[in-house]
Amino acid sequence: MKFLSPAISSLARLRLWRIDGWKSHPITAQREVLQNLVTAAQYTEFGRKYQFNKLFNIRSFKQAVPIHEYEDMKPYIDRIMNGEQNVLWNTPVTWFAKSSGTTSSKSKFIPVTDESLEDCHYKAAKDVLSLYYVFNPESDLLTGKGLVIGGSHTINPLNEDANYGDLSAVLLQNSPFWGHWIRTPDLSIALMDEWESKIEKLAESTIKENVTSISGVPTWTLILFRRILELTGKSTISEVWPSLELYMHGGVSFTPYKQQFDELIGKKINYLEMYNASEGFFAAQDIPGNDGMLLFTDHGIFMEFMPVEEYGKENPKTIGLGDVELGKHYAPVISTNGGLWRYLLGDTIEFTSLAPFRIKVSGRLKHYINAFGEELMVANADKAIAEACEATGAIVNDYTAAPVYFGETGNGAHEWLIEFERAPDNLETFTMHLDASLKAVNSDYEAKRHKSIALGLPIVHSINKGVFTQWLKTRGKLGGQHKVPRLSNNRVYVEEIKEIGANVFKIQ
Repeated sequence: MKFLSPAISSLARLRLWRIDGWKSHPITAQREVLQNLVTAAQYTEFGRKYQFNKLFNIRSFKQAVPIHEYEDMKPYIDRIMNGEQNVLWNTPVTWFAKSSGTTSSKSKFIPVTDESLEDCHYKAAKDVLSLYYVFNPESDLLTGKGLVIGGSHTINPLNEDANYGDLSAVLLQNSPFWGHWIRTPDLSIALMDEWESKIEKLAESTIKENVTSISGVPTWTLILFRRILELTGKSTISEVWPSLELYMHGGVSFTPYKQQFDELIGKKINYLEMYNASEGFFAAQDIPGNDGMLLFTDHGIFMEFMPVEEYGKENPKTIGLGDVELGKHYAPVISTNGGLWRYLLGDTIEFTSLAPFRIKVSGRLKHYINAFGEELMVANADKAIAEACEATGAIVNDYTAAPVYFGETGNGAHEWLIEFERAPDNLETFTMHLDASLKAVNSDYEAKRHKSIALGLPIVHSINKGVFTQWLKTRGKLGGQHKVPRLSNNRVYVEEIKEIGANVFKIQ
């Protein structure tokens, strides 16, 4: 099928003029998106409540509609799940993306409309493909199959017409018929909800396929790779899938995992980061290796940006694309064609480029450590972990960290629980490199570490393999998009994990 590659490449490039349009005029594109959203929803219950028919510009929209977190939207969403319509959006809503809600033990259910599928998720996926072919015109990507390590779906017991599942499952269930020809595994396996059995079925069913691309969360992808190598007796994944050329990832930083992927795959392939959540498809890398993802401004989502220091205020301020600055942390506030209105997404991002607008995800609003004024973000931690690994030859599978507060016998510190795939020869040396890297990437951390007056040396523990997995399992969050919280400003997660691993927990 390689003869198809030039034709596919040409078709993909036909979309570039559309991409160039919103890429070159992002602020205009955003104004038009908001106008279309407000017009579509003006006769919904939400639209009538906030008088959408009288809102004619961004300023009036922001003045009329308050910022919502999930708990504010939940009463509306619950009613839709019970069968009511025309509540948040003007077309029927029958699908919901179940989000893990990593800042809470409860799941979130995000409405997924036909418009959000077609004009956001699928449109963005096509744009990603077009952008990929710009730099890889001879690619054989679509001559093989894409391995999707996705989630599960369940019939909603409250309403026989409504379904919910992980975002990947919702996208798979609603993809066009031809999409199933270029995807593996079969839907019956892709939508399994028991992850230990699912990994086994995934491995067995895809070994003989011509896999050219893979998409999924890094941790589960690595588990699948290792099982496939066990089953086949091969040394590298490239021996199993010689045509593999692309791995698409998102949700967590890829930095701590890249070395493992390079070693297990055994050849150079392309890595592509995407910012795709239950609420929408927001951005993707348009230039290979670039530290930033192109912001999608014409995909049914109107975006505002809240400086993180505004979070928690009674009337937090947001700014538009025209006022954002490089290097500052913002929390996206979105209005979507899925019926979310001025919705606080919960992530934090920073801009890496303003022409065009490119971003990177720096963490979560509630996933950080600022117990001593150090303002440690997940992006800082990921980079420091990667640099400590490089310096010591270690490989990290997963980690979490939390503060240790001032006590009678000592000052504060950060406690790290790390699961190593390959442990360093000396954990103390690893700790010193981790500390030095954190100082290099975060000036606030460096200031608090000065002479260890406010913040002592990190306390790093190596925990046995499987402890994190067991913890996720006890919380009903095993598999899919669920992930271990990297950082927390309290000790709840750390103490739970230490308790789960009490019989195997080890301190080096």
